[in-house]
Amino acid sequence: MHMADGRSRGSQLLPVLAQLVRFLRQLEGPEHPSSVALAVLRRLADEGPGRVSDLARLTRASQPGMTQLIGRMERSGLVQRVPDPTDGRGVLVGVTGAGRQMLARTYAHYAETLDRLFERLQPDDSDAILRALPALTRLAEAGEKEGPDNGS
Repeated sequence: MHMADGRSRGSQLLPVLAQLVRFLRQLEGPEHPSSVALAVLRRLADEGPGRVSDLARLTRASQPGMTQLIGRMERSGLVQRVPDPTDGRGVLVGVTGAGRQMLARTYAHYAETLDRLFERLQPDDSDAILRALPALTRLAEAGEKEGPDNGS
């Protein structure tokens, strides 16, 4: 891809990201949670118990859809409902030990798969990708700060 071909940086990066996301989604299966379930587990593992409404907003799911997903995850033992310490009637969703194990197993599977892809690249390409990771991390963090509803 040429930088001088007049295409914006975003329009050059987008198809590559989309292709990688499609590839990672293909790894989902009965033994690995969906990308939405994975995002929920990651959020709960990182930040502690959360409300269904916040989890729905995080994943851009409908509240009923998130309630259904949480129900399935609860039946699978990945999450549990816990009382809200700030609201006697409220309920939060927390990750279980099994949920943390599922998260670790899934990330390990994804990492192994990506490692196999790296082995098919020339060392210069692998090195270039690794050198770009800090900048890509900052791009991802800028996106999180901006949020889905900000911008144009």
